[in-house]
Amino acid sequence: MAQRLTYTPRPRTADEIITEARNDSQDALLESLELLRELHAHGVLDTLVKLVKAGDGLTTKTLHMLEGDSATRLLRNVLELGRTFSELDPESIGTLGKAADAGIREGARRVQAGEGVGLGELLGLLKDPDIQAALGALFGTLKGFGRALRDARGDTTESEGQRRPDEEKNKNRKRRKQ
Repeated sequence: MAQRLTYTPRPRTADEIITEARNDSQDALLESLELLRELHAHGVLDTLVKLVKAGDGLTTKTLHMLEGDSATRLLRNVLELGRTFSELDPESIGTLGKAADAGIREGARRVQAGEGVGLGELLGLLKDPDIQAALGALFGTLKGFGRALRDARGDTTESEGQRRPDEEKNKNRKRRKQ
């Protein structure tokens, strides 16, 4: 009986594999080279190489970028902003963000429609519950903002108009009893 012949193709060489991949990906390679050139031209590639190597050059470059008064001021401002944002209530920020989004959309709609507001309509809008809520939030924000500014400068005196309504009621009750 005859034996079966087996054919084993020769393995492809690395050069053949690379040539085939280069031909299949020519456009992507050209775009990648363009990106690498831009990264190199802007110094980003050098920084990334140093970051990957974690060499002394990265530390030197970082310190060089951070020297001077403006960089120190920038770092202090970033830290202060971080502290301020960490003190904000996420639910309040979410509510205000949604309200701002809805307000911007309504404003854009009115601009697109060419709607203006006359004096008569303005007075009528003051009775609108949505306007009342927005004005309450706006004036509350201004009041809190002003209180924080006065506290920052050390002014702790209150005038009659700055007392809370519940404080006024208690004060009036005390007067009546006397």
